[in-house]
Amino acid sequence: MTVTVTGPLPRTPYDVAIVGAGVVGCAIARELARHPRLRVALVEAQDDVGQGTSKANTAILHTGFDATPGTLEARLVREGHTLLGAYAARTGIPVERVGALLVAWDAEQLAALPRLARKAEDNGCHDTALLGPEELYTREPHLGPGALGALHVPGESVICPWTTTLAYATQAVRAGTDLHLNTAVRAVDRDGGHRLTTSRGTLYARHLVNAAGLHADTLDRALGHDDFTVTPRRGQLLVYDKFARPLVRHILLPVPAALGKGVLVAPTVYGNVLLGPTAEDLADKHATESTAEGLASLREKGRRILPALVEEEVTAVYAGLRAATGHEDYRITAHPGQAYVTVGGIRSTGLTASMAIAAHVTGLLAGTGLDLGPVREVEPVTLPNLGEAFPRPYQRADLIAADPEYGTLVCHCERVSRGEIRDALASTIPPRGLEGLRRRTRARAGRCQGFYCGAAVRELFERGTRT
Repeated sequence: MTVTVTGPLPRTPYDVAIVGAGVVGCAIARELARHPRLRVALVEAQDDVGQGTSKANTAILHTGFDATPGTLEARLVREGHTLLGAYAARTGIPVERVGALLVAWDAEQLAALPRLARKAEDNGCHDTALLGPEELYTREPHLGPGALGALHVPGESVICPWTTTLAYATQAVRAGTDLHLNTAVRAVDRDGGHRLTTSRGTLYARHLVNAAGLHADTLDRALGHDDFTVTPRRGQLLVYDKFARPLVRHILLPVPAALGKGVLVAPTVYGNVLLGPTAEDLADKHATESTAEGLASLREKGRRILPALVEEEVTAVYAGLRAATGHEDYRITAHPGQAYVTVGGIRSTGLTASMAIAAHVTGLLAGTGLDLGPVREVEPVTLPNLGEAFPRPYQRADLIAADPEYGTLVCHCERVSRGEIRDALASTIPPRGLEGLRRRTRARAGRCQGFYCGAAVRELFERGTRT
């Protein structure tokens, strides 16, 4: 198992290098790890997996009911929904099948619902139902006044995006993939194979996969292509305290608009409630700060959807950048003459589609001349289940009897024990900072945001990283 963060990179060429360790890049690494002959490198500019778009999305496992029928995205989201749902059950990734309601607030939106139901049918989603206002308010009694009806999509679910990305990467690394963190790709040249100039030196690979997310267009142009331009689309979100959770039973979606799915209200697997996201097209691919204007806009829209929600306490605010390209479909393209595959324009559905994207890209790599060799199943992994609806270590007498550290809480808001923090620091891909530890354990993610437990968590982190 090889995870590097400093020092020179190996000089021996890899069979495949994947640039970008977000959820899609990690899924591709995991899929390629099923072919034991291949020597694979997963290269990430930041110090952890899932540090970009993958950590800051709305965490929905989509059915693909509203994708454009016939597109690659529609097919991969539909396949990915099934694949990831089964994978999550095996791996300890929390999923709650809460279902979604597309709520119509005016006559035009109400008239659009039957069309959306037909679109869902075309996408293989056959269990939707049109609801009148009476049934809608029976299902969601705290919904704001004036809703005219809804489309019920029972298969929509909420999921943990942090654990999904980490599970893929963990399996890939345990199966032999080299994960190189803190390795920003600055240039790429064709020299028989691919020569990647990085912040840690030169890396060589015969085949290259571009899963660089917001920077996928830059890498694509370095290889002579001009197929798309990534415009970072910022989505700001409000996270409400667990006390707000009884206010909502489904994912509450607006009727889709041109810029995306619009502002939603959704429960999370961690027991909170999300309100957002905004949709702001920017020029800066690092602009993940929140703004007063954006948050005020969310509160205004949230007041109509779920009036009682905006009176609840806000636990956190965050913003993520989505890779908008101006195209209605993913930009996944093989370039056989260059032994290169672009995986660009992967928007908010990328989490759901990740396993199907990985299988598709592996097939494209074979078409560029990569000899995949034999197939094996990678070693199963079980990661800590961070879901609020599932048993946590502090609730399990058997774990505590075997190891009292699981009964000693450090973060009381999120009920995180010393044993969980210890395990995260000793894991295959340990966190490199407190934010990485939060994504692995929920420590410091609760209503006090680390005010009470911050010093204790930092002490455990620093002690664990010294050993």
